[in-house]
Amino acid sequence: MRKHEVLLTGRIRDMMEAQTDRLFQTYTVHALHRSEDPDALVEEVKDRITAIATNGVLGASGEFMARFPNLEAVICFGAGIDNVDLEYAKRQGVQVSNTQGVLNDDVANLAVALLLGISREIVEADKYVRRGDWIRKGKMGLQKSIRGRRVGILGLGGIGRDFAKKLEVFGCQLAYHNRCENKNIPYRYYSNLTEMARDSEYMVVICPATSETRNLVDSEVIDALGPDGTLINIARGSIVDEEAVVEALQEGRLGAFASDVFAHEPHVPEALLEMPNVILTPHIGSATVDTRTAMGELMLKNLERFFAGEPLETPVRL
Repeated sequence: MRKHEVLLTGRIRDMMEAQTDRLFQTYTVHALHRSEDPDALVEEVKDRITAIATNGVLGASGEFMARFPNLEAVICFGAGIDNVDLEYAKRQGVQVSNTQGVLNDDVANLAVALLLGISREIVEADKYVRRGDWIRKGKMGLQKSIRGRRVGILGLGGIGRDFAKKLEVFGCQLAYHNRCENKNIPYRYYSNLTEMARDSEYMVVICPATSETRNLVDSEVIDALGPDGTLINIARGSIVDEEAVVEALQEGRLGAFASDVFAHEPHVPEALLEMPNVILTPHIGSATVDTRTAMGELMLKNLERFFAGEPLETPVRL
């Protein structure tokens, strides 16, 4: 029986090796990163390709998708689809899937870790011991508890709701900003992001990256959060104005910053690297063996359902 053909846009580095092997065993995979001439490969197979496999970083632009006249689906490894041209997909009737849902718990866990890490100064405490300061200077200074703190959440989707649920254990006062209010959510809703920032001690960014959310957290929002406030970003670097963050930290207009994502990954603003009130992680929100395994399984399931003529397991609403 002839195998279905899949165009793979590049190496999906975070996919488990066993699942990558299954992808190549199950389908005839045309991998651009393994070709000496990717453009020639596309020209050779373009009429036979109905499905593209990609990830959130590589994505699929409208210009790229247009090269495949019979394209019907873009199957994405990862929750972020900001590099997939959804408008083009919608116009052309191309289905899009991602691996939403299975990574929510670990990403939410990292948000809690960053919140605890920055409030309890975990990174600085580690350095304090390693430098010998505990011996030379005695006990380290006091930190902040997060119990009962006011936490504003920008984006209360699946990850945001999981994060909020975890913070209930700490007795945090929770609020959120979305495009619209969800009447079934017990937390306070703010229609204005700046107002939520002004009323928050911690603000956590968990919304999708779109053209509308680019630099949504700007200098006005940062100033509203203020010198005693902490900003945490586990969504996408494009949502936060990094230059405004750096300036606010340097000028004392923002208390602290923790981020797992950056605008120009893997490059991080150099000024952040030596700041003691900053925690930086290299986009590891979903980077656990458990979650990456589940993501790979879901991607393979979406491909399987597509070629079987069944609805996608996790379709993206276009």
